Amino acid sequence: MKRASLAAMLIGVAALVAGACNSAAPAGSALKTVNLQLQWLPQAQFAGYFAADRQGYYNQQGLKVNLIAGGPTVDNQSVGSQANGPEFTIAWVPKVLVLRDAGKSDLVDIAQVFQRSGTREVSWKDTGISTPADWKGKKVGVWDFGNDYEVIAAARKQSPALEAGTDYERVIQPFDMSLLLNKQIDTAEAMIYNEYAQVLEATNPATGQLYQPTDLNLINFNDVGTAMLQDALWAREAWLKQSGNQDIATKFLTASFQGWIYCRDHPADCVQYVTDAGSILGKGHQAWMMNEINPLVWPSANGIGDMPVDTWNQTVQIATDAKLLTKAVPASAYRTDLAQKARANITGDSKGASFTKGSVQVTPKGE
Repeated sequence: MKRASLAAMLIGVAALVAGACNSAAPAGSALKTVNLQLQWLPQAQFAGYFAADRQGYYNQQGLKVNLIAGGPTVDNQSVGSQANGPEFTIAWVPKVLVLRDAGKSDLVDIAQVFQRSGTREVSWKDTGISTPADWKGKKVGVWDFGNDYEVIAAARKQSPALEAGTDYERVIQPFDMSLLLNKQIDTAEAMIYNEYAQVLEATNPATGQLYQPTDLNLINFNDVGTAMLQDALWAREAWLKQSGNQDIATKFLTASFQGWIYCRDHPADCVQYVTDAGSILGKGHQAWMMNEINPLVWPSANGIGDMPVDTWNQTVQIATDAKLLTKAVPASAYRTDLAQKARANITGDSKGASFTKGSVQVTPKGE
Protein backbone atom coordinates (compact mmCIF):
# COMPACT_ATOMS: atom_id res chain seq x y z
CA MET A 1 0.00 0.00 0.00
CA LYS A 2 1.39 3.42 -0.96
CA ARG A 3 2.22 5.94 1.76
CA ALA A 4 -0.20 8.49 0.29
CA SER A 5 -3.13 6.14 0.57
CA LEU A 6 -2.00 5.09 4.04
CA ALA A 7 -1.83 8.71 5.16
CA ALA A 8 -5.38 9.27 3.93
CA MET A 9 -6.48 6.12 5.69
CA LEU A 10 -4.87 7.31 8.94
CA ILE A 11 -7.15 10.34 8.94
CA GLY A 12 -10.20 8.12 8.58
CA VAL A 13 -8.97 5.68 11.20
CA ALA A 14 -8.27 8.49 13.66
CA ALA A 15 -11.85 9.68 13.24
CA LEU A 16 -13.14 6.16 13.85
CA VAL A 17 -10.97 5.77 16.94
CA ALA A 18 -12.14 9.10 18.34
CA GLY A 19 -15.73 8.12 17.65
CA ALA A 20 -15.28 4.81 19.48
CA CYS A 21 -13.89 6.64 22.52
CA ASN A 22 -16.57 9.33 22.52
CA SER A 23 -19.37 6.79 22.32
CA ALA A 24 -18.30 5.24 25.63
CA ALA A 25 -18.55 8.45 27.65
CA PRO A 26 -21.75 8.76 29.70
CA ALA A 27 -23.91 11.78 28.93
CA GLY A 28 -23.46 14.72 31.27
CA SER A 29 -20.24 13.43 32.84
CA ALA A 30 -17.36 15.75 33.66
CA LEU A 31 -14.36 13.73 32.58
CA LYS A 32 -10.70 14.70 32.39
CA THR A 33 -9.59 14.33 28.77
CA VAL A 34 -6.16 12.82 28.06
CA ASN A 35 -4.56 11.41 24.94
CA LEU A 36 -2.80 8.11 24.26
CA GLN A 37 -0.56 7.97 21.19
CA LEU A 38 -0.72 4.48 19.70
CA GLN A 39 2.36 3.01 18.07
CA TRP A 40 0.49 1.89 14.96
CA LEU A 41 -2.98 1.69 13.46
CA PRO A 42 -5.78 0.14 15.58
CA GLN A 43 -5.08 -3.56 16.02
CA ALA A 44 -5.01 -6.18 18.77
CA GLN A 45 -1.52 -5.05 19.78
CA PHE A 46 -3.40 -2.26 21.60
CA ALA A 47 -6.52 -4.20 22.50
CA GLY A 48 -6.26 -3.55 26.23
CA TYR A 49 -6.71 0.18 25.71
CA PHE A 50 -9.71 -0.24 23.44
CA ALA A 51 -11.18 -2.61 26.03
CA ALA A 52 -10.59 -0.10 28.81
CA ASP A 53 -12.58 2.39 26.76
CA ARG A 54 -15.38 0.07 25.67
CA GLN A 55 -15.80 -1.50 29.10
CA GLY A 56 -16.00 1.94 30.72
CA TYR A 57 -12.87 1.53 32.85
CA TYR A 58 -11.48 4.91 31.84
CA ASN A 59 -14.79 6.58 32.62
CA GLN A 60 -14.87 4.91 36.01
CA GLN A 61 -11.54 6.60 36.74
CA GLY A 62 -12.94 9.96 35.64
CA LEU A 63 -11.08 9.95 32.34
CA LYS A 64 -11.95 10.36 28.70
CA VAL A 65 -9.05 8.88 26.72
CA ASN A 66 -8.55 9.70 23.06
CA LEU A 67 -6.72 6.87 21.34
CA ILE A 68 -4.64 8.51 18.59
CA ALA A 69 -3.74 6.30 15.64
CA GLY A 70 -0.10 5.89 14.67
CA GLY A 71 1.23 4.35 11.48
CA PRO A 72 4.13 4.38 9.03
CA THR A 73 4.15 8.17 8.76
CA VAL A 74 3.97 8.77 12.54
CA ASP A 75 7.09 8.79 14.72
CA ASN A 76 5.15 8.03 17.87
CA GLN A 77 7.98 8.41 20.39
CA SER A 78 8.95 11.80 18.93
CA VAL A 79 5.31 12.93 18.98
CA GLY A 80 5.06 11.83 22.60
CA SER A 81 8.22 13.74 23.49
CA GLN A 82 6.86 17.11 22.40
CA ALA A 83 6.00 19.58 25.16
CA ASN A 84 2.44 19.88 23.85
CA GLY A 85 2.21 16.22 22.92
CA PRO A 86 -0.09 13.50 24.26
CA GLU A 87 -0.06 12.72 27.94
CA PHE A 88 0.71 9.05 27.28
CA THR A 89 2.62 7.25 24.52
CA ILE A 90 3.15 3.61 23.57
CA ALA A 91 6.69 2.96 22.33
CA TRP A 92 9.50 0.43 22.30
CA VAL A 93 12.08 0.96 25.03
CA PRO A 94 15.27 1.17 22.91
CA LYS A 95 13.77 3.74 20.55
CA VAL A 96 12.92 6.07 23.44
CA LEU A 97 16.31 5.53 25.08
CA VAL A 98 18.02 6.65 21.87
CA LEU A 99 15.92 9.84 21.85
CA ARG A 100 16.66 10.46 25.52
CA ASP A 101 20.37 9.91 24.88
CA ALA A 102 20.26 12.60 22.19
CA GLY A 103 18.54 15.03 24.56
CA LYS A 104 15.35 14.97 22.50
CA SER A 105 13.01 13.36 25.02
CA ASP A 106 12.18 13.25 28.72
CA LEU A 107 9.78 10.32 28.38
CA VAL A 108 9.65 8.02 31.40
CA ASP A 109 8.56 4.38 31.23
CA ILE A 110 5.70 4.28 33.76
CA ALA A 111 4.45 0.77 32.90
CA GLN A 112 6.20 -2.04 31.05
CA VAL A 113 3.12 -3.75 29.59
CA PHE A 114 4.92 -6.20 27.29
CA GLN A 115 7.13 -8.41 29.43
CA ARG A 116 8.64 -10.26 26.47
CA SER A 117 9.77 -9.47 22.94
CA GLY A 118 7.54 -10.39 20.01
CA THR A 119 10.33 -10.23 17.40
CA ARG A 120 11.32 -13.30 15.40
CA GLU A 121 13.38 -14.20 12.35
CA VAL A 122 11.47 -16.46 9.97
CA SER A 123 13.00 -18.69 7.30
CA TRP A 124 11.94 -21.58 5.12
CA LYS A 125 12.67 -24.98 6.60
CA ASP A 126 14.74 -26.05 3.59
CA THR A 127 17.24 -23.21 4.12
CA GLY A 128 18.49 -24.94 7.27
CA ILE A 129 18.59 -21.68 9.24
CA SER A 130 17.83 -22.50 12.87
CA THR A 131 20.24 -20.24 14.77
CA PRO A 132 21.80 -16.81 14.15
CA ALA A 133 25.10 -18.58 13.34
CA ASP A 134 23.37 -19.92 10.22
CA TRP A 135 23.01 -16.37 8.85
CA LYS A 136 26.61 -16.47 7.60
CA GLY A 137 26.59 -15.93 3.85
CA LYS A 138 22.81 -15.40 3.80
CA LYS A 139 20.49 -12.54 2.94
CA VAL A 140 19.05 -11.48 6.30
CA GLY A 141 15.93 -9.33 6.14
CA VAL A 142 15.41 -6.63 8.77
CA TRP A 143 13.32 -3.52 9.29
CA ASP A 144 15.11 -0.22 9.56
CA PHE A 145 14.44 2.72 11.91
CA GLY A 146 15.68 0.94 15.02
CA ASN A 147 13.63 -2.21 14.57
CA ASP A 148 16.74 -4.28 13.82
CA TYR A 149 18.63 -3.97 17.12
CA GLU A 150 17.80 -7.48 18.32
CA VAL A 151 18.96 -8.99 15.01
CA ILE A 152 22.24 -7.07 15.02
CA ALA A 153 22.91 -8.08 18.62
CA ALA A 154 22.12 -11.74 17.93
CA ALA A 155 24.57 -11.79 15.01
CA ARG A 156 27.31 -10.19 17.08
CA LYS A 157 26.71 -12.62 19.93
CA GLN A 158 27.89 -15.53 17.77
CA SER A 159 31.41 -16.90 18.02
CA PRO A 160 32.97 -15.59 15.91
CA ALA A 161 30.76 -12.50 15.75
CA LEU A 162 28.86 -11.91 12.50
CA GLU A 163 28.87 -8.43 11.03
CA ALA A 164 26.52 -7.10 8.38
CA GLY A 165 28.16 -6.48 5.02
CA THR A 166 31.04 -8.81 5.87
CA ASP A 167 29.50 -12.05 7.07
CA TYR A 168 25.91 -11.65 5.91
CA GLU A 169 23.93 -9.36 3.65
CA ARG A 170 21.60 -7.04 5.55
CA VAL A 171 18.49 -6.45 3.43
CA ILE A 172 16.00 -3.75 4.41
CA GLN A 173 12.56 -5.28 3.99
CA PRO A 174 9.17 -3.57 3.70
CA PHE A 175 6.67 -3.98 6.52
CA ASP A 176 5.33 -7.18 5.00
CA MET A 177 6.59 -10.65 4.10
CA SER A 178 6.78 -10.20 0.32
CA LEU A 179 10.55 -10.70 0.08
CA LEU A 180 10.39 -13.94 2.05
CA LEU A 181 7.33 -15.24 0.20
CA ASN A 182 9.06 -14.51 -3.11
CA LYS A 183 12.28 -16.10 -1.78
CA GLN A 184 14.29 -12.96 -2.45
CA ILE A 185 15.82 -13.21 1.04
CA ASP A 186 16.78 -16.20 3.16
CA THR A 187 15.26 -15.02 6.42
CA ALA A 188 12.91 -12.19 7.40
CA GLU A 189 12.25 -10.18 10.52
CA ALA A 190 8.68 -10.60 11.74
CA MET A 191 6.52 -9.96 14.76
CA ILE A 192 5.03 -13.20 16.03
CA TYR A 193 1.66 -11.47 16.28
CA ASN A 194 1.64 -9.94 12.80
CA GLU A 195 4.03 -10.69 9.92
CA TYR A 196 4.55 -14.35 10.89
CA ALA A 197 0.80 -14.80 10.56
CA GLN A 198 0.91 -13.14 7.15
CA VAL A 199 3.06 -16.03 5.91
CA LEU A 200 0.69 -18.63 7.36
CA GLU A 201 -2.26 -16.81 5.78
CA ALA A 202 -0.67 -17.08 2.32
CA THR A 203 -1.21 -19.95 -0.14
CA ASN A 204 1.64 -22.32 -0.91
CA PRO A 205 1.68 -22.54 -4.73
CA ALA A 206 3.15 -26.04 -4.54
CA THR A 207 0.19 -27.45 -2.58
CA GLY A 208 -2.63 -24.98 -3.15
CA GLN A 209 -3.07 -24.92 0.64
CA LEU A 210 -2.02 -22.41 3.28
CA TYR A 211 1.57 -22.55 4.47
CA GLN A 212 2.04 -24.47 7.71
CA PRO A 213 4.30 -23.81 10.71
CA THR A 214 6.17 -26.98 9.72
CA ASP A 215 7.27 -25.19 6.53
CA LEU A 216 9.16 -22.62 8.58
CA ASN A 217 11.93 -22.12 11.12
CA LEU A 218 11.64 -19.46 13.81
CA ILE A 219 14.42 -17.79 15.77
CA ASN A 220 13.08 -16.36 19.02
CA PHE A 221 15.23 -13.57 20.44
CA ASN A 222 13.92 -14.29 23.93
CA ASP A 223 15.68 -17.66 23.63
CA VAL A 224 18.78 -16.23 21.93
CA GLY A 225 19.29 -13.78 24.78
CA THR A 226 19.07 -10.55 22.78
CA ALA A 227 15.42 -9.72 23.40
CA MET A 228 14.72 -6.06 24.02
CA LEU A 229 11.72 -4.55 25.78
CA GLN A 230 8.99 -3.36 23.48
CA ASP A 231 5.54 -1.85 24.11
CA ALA A 232 5.67 0.31 27.24
CA LEU A 233 3.54 3.21 28.44
CA TRP A 234 5.45 6.48 28.66
CA ALA A 235 4.76 9.94 30.06
CA ARG A 236 6.86 13.09 29.94
CA GLU A 237 8.83 13.74 33.11
CA ALA A 238 7.94 17.45 32.98
CA TRP A 239 4.24 16.59 32.74
CA LEU A 240 4.46 14.13 35.65
CA LYS A 241 5.97 16.87 37.83
CA GLN A 242 2.94 19.10 37.40
CA SER A 243 0.44 19.08 40.26
CA GLY A 244 -2.15 16.31 40.06
CA ASN A 245 -0.69 14.57 37.02
CA GLN A 246 0.75 11.59 38.87
CA ASP A 247 -2.76 10.92 40.14
CA ILE A 248 -4.09 11.13 36.58
CA ALA A 249 -1.36 8.73 35.44
CA THR A 250 -2.26 6.26 38.19
CA LYS A 251 -5.91 6.36 37.18
CA PHE A 252 -4.99 5.89 33.54
CA LEU A 253 -2.82 2.89 34.39
CA THR A 254 -5.50 1.37 36.63
CA ALA A 255 -8.04 1.41 33.81
CA SER A 256 -5.54 0.30 31.16
CA PHE A 257 -4.45 -2.66 33.28
CA GLN A 258 -8.11 -3.60 33.74
CA GLY A 259 -8.45 -3.49 29.96
CA TRP A 260 -5.59 -5.93 29.49
CA ILE A 261 -7.02 -8.23 32.16
CA TYR A 262 -10.31 -8.16 30.24
CA CYS A 263 -8.55 -9.07 26.99
CA ARG A 264 -6.76 -11.93 28.71
CA ASP A 265 -10.08 -13.33 29.89
CA HIS A 266 -12.28 -12.28 26.93
CA PRO A 267 -10.07 -12.23 23.82
CA ALA A 268 -12.94 -12.55 21.34
CA ASP A 269 -14.56 -9.37 22.66
CA CYS A 270 -11.30 -7.50 22.29
CA VAL A 271 -10.88 -8.69 18.70
CA GLN A 272 -14.28 -7.18 18.01
CA TYR A 273 -13.32 -3.92 19.72
CA VAL A 274 -10.27 -3.34 17.50
CA THR A 275 -12.23 -4.41 14.43
CA ASP A 276 -14.90 -1.87 15.32
CA ALA A 277 -12.19 0.77 15.74
CA GLY A 278 -11.31 0.49 12.06
CA SER A 279 -8.51 -2.04 11.81
CA ILE A 280 -7.31 -2.41 8.22
CA LEU A 281 -6.48 -6.06 8.94
CA GLY A 282 -9.08 -8.83 8.82
CA LYS A 283 -10.85 -10.27 11.83
CA GLY A 284 -9.07 -13.60 11.41
CA HIS A 285 -5.72 -11.85 11.54
CA GLN A 286 -6.80 -9.88 14.62
CA ALA A 287 -7.78 -13.12 16.35
CA TRP A 288 -4.28 -14.48 15.71
CA MET A 289 -2.74 -11.25 16.94
CA MET A 290 -4.78 -11.21 20.14
CA ASN A 291 -3.75 -14.81 20.84
CA GLU A 292 -0.06 -13.91 20.44
CA ILE A 293 -0.20 -10.57 22.24
CA ASN A 294 -1.58 -12.03 25.45
CA PRO A 295 1.54 -14.19 26.06
CA LEU A 296 3.71 -11.08 25.76
CA VAL A 297 1.78 -9.52 28.65
CA TRP A 298 0.96 -12.63 30.71
CA PRO A 299 2.09 -13.95 33.05
CA SER A 300 3.69 -10.98 34.76
CA ALA A 301 5.56 -12.21 37.81
CA ASN A 302 5.04 -9.07 39.89
CA GLY A 303 1.89 -7.84 38.21
CA ILE A 304 1.00 -6.21 34.91
CA GLY A 305 3.13 -3.19 34.06
CA ASP A 306 5.97 -4.11 36.40
CA MET A 307 9.52 -3.69 35.13
CA PRO A 308 11.46 -6.92 34.38
CA VAL A 309 14.76 -5.38 35.45
CA ASP A 310 16.98 -8.06 33.90
CA THR A 311 15.45 -7.47 30.47
CA TRP A 312 15.68 -3.70 30.94
CA ASN A 313 19.40 -4.04 31.71
CA GLN A 314 19.82 -6.34 28.72
CA THR A 315 18.06 -3.81 26.50
CA VAL A 316 20.36 -1.03 27.71
CA GLN A 317 23.47 -3.19 27.28
CA ILE A 318 22.57 -4.19 23.73
CA ALA A 319 21.86 -0.59 22.78
CA THR A 320 25.15 0.48 24.37
CA ASP A 321 27.16 -2.24 22.65
CA ALA A 322 25.63 -1.21 19.34
CA LYS A 323 26.83 2.35 20.06
CA LEU A 324 23.25 3.57 19.95
CA LEU A 325 23.70 5.07 23.40
CA THR A 326 26.59 7.37 24.20
CA LYS A 327 26.10 7.72 27.93
CA ALA A 328 24.67 5.84 30.88
CA VAL A 329 20.89 5.59 31.09
CA PRO A 330 19.70 7.36 34.26
CA ALA A 331 17.69 5.43 36.82
CA SER A 332 14.91 7.97 36.30
CA ALA A 333 14.23 6.62 32.78
CA TYR A 334 11.66 4.32 34.35
CA ARG A 335 9.62 4.27 37.53
CA THR A 336 7.52 1.52 39.09
CA ASP A 337 5.59 3.38 41.79
CA LEU A 338 2.67 4.51 39.60
CA ALA A 339 2.07 1.03 38.21
CA GLN A 340 2.28 -0.38 41.72
CA LYS A 341 -0.37 2.07 42.95
CA ALA A 342 -2.54 1.24 39.94
CA ARG A 343 -2.37 -2.49 40.63
CA ALA A 344 -3.36 -1.84 44.24
CA ASN A 345 -6.63 -0.41 42.91
CA ILE A 346 -7.48 -3.62 41.06
CA THR A 347 -9.34 -6.44 42.77
CA GLY A 348 -8.89 -8.96 39.93
CA ASP A 349 -5.91 -11.12 39.02
CA SER A 350 -3.18 -8.71 37.92
CA LYS A 351 -0.44 -11.36 37.55
CA GLY A 352 -2.03 -14.02 35.35
CA ALA A 353 0.13 -16.75 36.90
CA SER A 354 -2.21 -19.47 35.58
CA PHE A 355 -2.45 -17.98 32.09
CA THR A 356 -2.26 -20.46 29.23
CA LYS A 357 -2.09 -19.50 25.60
CA GLY A 358 -5.14 -20.36 23.52
CA SER A 359 -5.29 -21.49 19.91
CA VAL A 360 -6.85 -19.89 16.85
CA GLN A 361 -7.59 -21.04 13.31
CA VAL A 362 -5.48 -19.36 10.62
CA THR A 363 -7.69 -17.87 7.95
CA PRO A 364 -6.78 -17.20 4.29
CA LYS A 365 -5.43 -13.65 3.97
CA GLY A 366 -6.43 -13.13 7.61
CA GLU A 367 -10.06 -12.51 6.67
